[in-house]
Amino acid sequence: MSRPTTRSKNKRHRQVENDDTTTEILRKIHLTGEITDDDVNQLYMITKPVCQGCRVNTKDNPNCFCGLTPPPNGSRKTGLWQKMSDFIQALGPDPCKDLRASAHSPAGLTNLGATCYANSILQCLYMNKSFRQGVFSVEPDVLNQHPVLDQLARLFVQLHASKMAFIDSAPFIQTLELDNGVQQDSHEFLTLLFSLLERCLSDSKVPKARTIVQDLFRGSVSHVTTCSKCGKDSEASSKMEDFYELELNVKGLKTLDESLTDYLSVEELHGDNQYFCESCNTRVDASRSIKLRTLPDVLNFQLKRYDFLQKTTSKKKITSLFSFPAKLDMRGRLSKPSQVELIYNLSAVLIHKGSATNSGHYIAHIKDENTGQWWEFDDEHVSDLGHHPFGEGSSTSNTKSNRTDPVHSSCIGVDGTANGNHLDPIKLQHEESSGRSHVEMFSSTDAYMLMYNLSCVKKNGGSTMEIEGDAVFLHDGISLPSHLCQEITTLNSSYVDACEQFKLKKKRELEHITARREEVRSVLSEAPVHSVEDPFYWISTDWLRQWADNISPPVLNNSSIQCSHGKLPISKAGSVKRLSAEAWMKLFSKYNGGPTFAKNDYCMDCLIDVARTVVCADSYRDRRKLMKEIADDVLSAKCEDGAYYVSKAWLQQWVKRKNLDAPSEADAGPAMSISCPHGHLMPEQAAGAKRLLVPEKLWLFFYEDAVTVKPDDPSGCPTFPSDSKECPQCSNVLSEVACLEDSRREMKLKQRQNHEKLATGKSLTLSSNCKYYLLPSSWLSNWRSYINTSSKHNSSMEPEILDGIINLLKCEKHLRLLERPPKVAYKRGSFFLKGSSTDRLTIITEHDWKCFCEEWGGTEENGISAMIEVSSSIDLAGCCGDIPICEQQHDLSNEVNNEIESQPVIRTCPEVCEECIGERESCELMQKLNYANEEIYVYLIRGKEAPKSILQASKSSEPDRRTSKRSRRTNSGNLVNLKVSATTSIYQLKMMIWESLGVVKENQILHKGSRIIDQETATLADMNIFPGDKLWVKDSEIHEDRDIADELSDQKMNVENIEGGFRGTLLTANISSQVV
Repeated sequence: MSRPTTRSKNKRHRQVENDDTTTEILRKIHLTGEITDDDVNQLYMITKPVCQGCRVNTKDNPNCFCGLTPPPNGSRKTGLWQKMSDFIQALGPDPCKDLRASAHSPAGLTNLGATCYANSILQCLYMNKSFRQGVFSVEPDVLNQHPVLDQLARLFVQLHASKMAFIDSAPFIQTLELDNGVQQDSHEFLTLLFSLLERCLSDSKVPKARTIVQDLFRGSVSHVTTCSKCGKDSEASSKMEDFYELELNVKGLKTLDESLTDYLSVEELHGDNQYFCESCNTRVDASRSIKLRTLPDVLNFQLKRYDFLQKTTSKKKITSLFSFPAKLDMRGRLSKPSQVELIYNLSAVLIHKGSATNSGHYIAHIKDENTGQWWEFDDEHVSDLGHHPFGEGSSTSNTKSNRTDPVHSSCIGVDGTANGNHLDPIKLQHEESSGRSHVEMFSSTDAYMLMYNLSCVKKNGGSTMEIEGDAVFLHDGISLPSHLCQEITTLNSSYVDACEQFKLKKKRELEHITARREEVRSVLSEAPVHSVEDPFYWISTDWLRQWADNISPPVLNNSSIQCSHGKLPISKAGSVKRLSAEAWMKLFSKYNGGPTFAKNDYCMDCLIDVARTVVCADSYRDRRKLMKEIADDVLSAKCEDGAYYVSKAWLQQWVKRKNLDAPSEADAGPAMSISCPHGHLMPEQAAGAKRLLVPEKLWLFFYEDAVTVKPDDPSGCPTFPSDSKECPQCSNVLSEVACLEDSRREMKLKQRQNHEKLATGKSLTLSSNCKYYLLPSSWLSNWRSYINTSSKHNSSMEPEILDGIINLLKCEKHLRLLERPPKVAYKRGSFFLKGSSTDRLTIITEHDWKCFCEEWGGTEENGISAMIEVSSSIDLAGCCGDIPICEQQHDLSNEVNNEIESQPVIRTCPEVCEECIGERESCELMQKLNYANEEIYVYLIRGKEAPKSILQASKSSEPDRRTSKRSRRTNSGNLVNLKVSATTSIYQLKMMIWESLGVVKENQILHKGSRIIDQETATLADMNIFPGDKLWVKDSEIHEDRDIADELSDQKMNVENIEGGFRGTLLTANISSQVV
């Protein structure tokens, strides 16, 4: 069974039959003057069936209401039928999206540009419950005294009790006077922040608040030096130094256990590094190590991910995999045995994403102390990681977890000591017995800081922490400062109110849209009129379309379909719809307006006028068709009864135009282009004045159309009968021009004959004993182009007078020659002209010079003569006659059979003025070196040596052809063109080459010709590099490849205002800012 054909289902059929029917009806009306109901029904298309299933609304059916609304599940880009999501988006940002998921989910912090380093640290501090309680316990007067503490407390309160999913960190960042556009190091930020908070909290009278930083984060170490001779420690060994984090190496180390062992390892001092022992009173061998004296409740490990490269004097990030345990036993790491367990639990991992040292992005993975849940803090975004610091079931390449044996088992030495510190035997025995348990290990390539919390610290539950200030608001076991309770309550209330207002606004908007859509569908379903006898009303299709598509429709307006008689004209039959009485009353009662056009409100007068116009158009179309046949005969020279002249070009265009119902603008002026400015017939020899004779019948038709199109034209339509005479004035002018052209043609021919070799560019024959003359090469080139171009296509300028040109070649100061003559060489018994495109003078014979003087106004005595002089050692036997000299560059580098080569000299009169030429060349060189945004070309050579073609191109400053701005491959390497200026440094050029060709700056061996360019501080002008120069570079491959982003980032950090890090901010101030 074949499938039904549906290809033309939705295509609109041609209305040829309907058009013919309409034309017949209008002709009948024009002849009889009578209009019947059937005529109206046919002309206004009332009898057409109600349309269903069209994709678009048709103009030729007033009963078609299709396409005014989209399909049931469809939508449009604008108007009433947009997607509901588009309407919601137009209402503005939805504050409900910023609502915190639940009271137990943490809030994020906004990134102000490059403040992710601060956000990550602040989240780590806030998620530490003890530190949070300490900040909340600070007295209000102390907070008012120190804006940093006040903003930190407000930030923590919002993170703790706000209903928003993320908090604005701008007030705190601005208080610290940080530049939110500069990326900083999170470790340095934490260190400086602790120092600032210590100073501010020292004014508090609440004991736990005053020392909360020291109590939680401060530990102590000693740098111990022991004499190997007497066994005594140095006096400085007893001094303890505070630390807030331990900086551990990761290069070459795989685990946190190995890094701690490396940190506490013993260094032997001997040789030049011997230690002076005061007890022994001499320099002796010694050992030096770091001893952990006390450990804080929160132990921070700073992983030294950045390694300094001496070869490149830059830093590189170490991205090797590094493992760390979920639980860490530090009891064996202390210098003295501890009586209590020192088991630390992993609480936070600070991560730096990116390969560059001074850029990238910081995020933090932090564990909730109450629930054990891990969260990822990425600025505003907070994600649930479950009970795993890198997400449940994480198996990515950057992070992974595995189970292994306890790390503390590898800390114990053979002699029962751990890093030189004795262990309690009972404790050691306990550790060995417990070593069979497994500790979960995690690995990461981007972990930058690790935080461990001491597990034996008592957790403060409820409001058990002693708070001496006013704290009446209890939330999740945390007491908030009383003066901030009302503030956070007000903020939450205003935020909730904003959410409710948006919900209400959204509900009203969606209800309005739904109601409008139901109204449109309801009215359109009642709109069709199924019978001719039923009452109906006419309505404007444009207004109906606006009403069906606009959210807020305009007042009903039918004025666009009303004629001057106040009725519905036949010309608007395609712009109206036939609406049922029920649908009309619904629209009219709600949207008012008008005018109202009922069933019989068609315009009789307009209908009669249209009928008359159609009949006239039919008559004109028939006449024009007949005239076209006559015009075709005229163009094909088949018409012999021509009576009037018309333009041939105009007639050709007229025939090509379509058969119209009335004359158009193009029908004006059939004889305009053959009419001269004096009003007479233009001579046919003039440009565009070709003409043809047409019969009188055709001319009268043209004349009638021209007058109809432009009835008010004062010049009218020029008429030229067949006996019209050409304008005598225009004929005389054309004759003079023709004579002038003939004279110029003869002059050019004569000069080509007088200077046959110069005109054709052939080689000249010269002799060492003859007199020659010099002419500017530019003048000679212009002369050759002028005489070799025909008069019809003469686009070259006539050469200038010779005397003026020759005078310009002489300096005013010394009246000597301002240009050097071309160079001539003598070899193998012949002269060779070392011709070059840069030569400004050309040698001509004495005969040519005399002819030029007669032809172009020159004075023979004023010419620049030249003689070829050679040394007496050159054997000129057999060379007394004329010797051919080739006008092309001759390569003199290939010497054969060791023949003698000489450099003949051209002596000129007047002599060459070296002084003025030197001054001019100096000025030209300065101008040449003062360029901006010009192109040079750089080749990357892969072979051992550069090809000769590139070496020769490097010596020339003129590009041989246009090149692409992208790097492209050649036979010997890559080629790229770069935009540079005279002030561009060689360092900047090498950075461009690095970016375009991928060759590290230190590996680039840059050449211009055979010269090496290696002064990075010099400019292109200093190294005589001009626009269009071709340089070539080789890759030495000595230094390892690295990312150009590292170089750019380091270059940016070397700027003075960035190099200072946090200099100029409140973090480096001696005292905190005071309230003004």
